Amino acid sequence: MAGAETPADLEKKLPRIRIQREGGYAQRFADHPRVFVDVFAATADEARTLANDLCDALLFLRGPVSGSVIRSVRCDSGPSRQPWANEAIHRRGATFTVSFRGA
Repeated sequence: MAGAETPADLEKKLPRIRIQREGGYAQRFADHPRVFVDVFAATADEARTLANDLCDALLFLRGPVSGSVIRSVRCDSGPSRQPWANEAIHRRGATFTVSFRGA
């Protein structure tokens, strides 16, 4: 499951992917948002595997998606262990820049 928020009962909904836009820049015909992607899982191995697989998939993403055309995806900071208040939940985070234009 993926979304922009983490549910209050996150430990019951693992694995979970959180995607949030934080800044970036826009040009006349294109947008280049900076996107933070966090993976939450029950084990460190599961979080690492899912985060790495997701990173690989995003780096190859090109073409039409939901009314836009993805031009490129750049990984600015690869998946790395991130702190989380609940030690039973393992978190991996990465930062990407996505370049796209309207279809």
